[in-house]
Amino acid sequence: MKETKGQWYALYTKPRWEKKVAKLLDDQGIENYCPINKVTRQWSDRKKVILEPVFKGYVFVKVSEVDKWEVKNVNGVLNYVYWLGKPATIRDEEIYTIRKFLNEFTDVEVTDLSLKVSSAVRIKTGVLMNYHGVLVEMIGNKARVKIESMGLQLTAQFDKRNLEQI
Repeated sequence: MKETKGQWYALYTKPRWEKKVAKLLDDQGIENYCPINKVTRQWSDRKKVILEPVFKGYVFVKVSEVDKWEVKNVNGVLNYVYWLGKPATIRDEEIYTIRKFLNEFTDVEVTDLSLKVSSAVRIKTGVLMNYHGVLVEMIGNKARVKIESMGLQLTAQFDKRNLEQI
């Protein structure tokens, strides 16, 4: 892979296609970066270290302004991440920092900082999927959510990855 003069951009990919898209971009000689994390998974009979993308659904690509739109033709690429109506640019220092951090640490977890106590949230999966509530408190990876339904108040504890701010 050659060093490209250009700007870094973030691409949206099909779900679980991050590594495939990175390989396809490599095959075309397009400089890209798909941050990979070593994670230990526990199955009933064994533990295994697997490599999974740090940013689900994203791959970073460095291209010149002229070649920018050819990248969208790569299988698995949905679109660029946009900011203020244009593909969002990412500074070289930010990519360098991510690379350095991942070289130093394993089992890295990306946390969404947008969830705040008293904010309205929607439950993404499970029995209460699509229910709306109010975030009461955050404790580590767990969040307590107040759900008002049928004149009753229910408070349940959820994995905070199962919540999104509305």
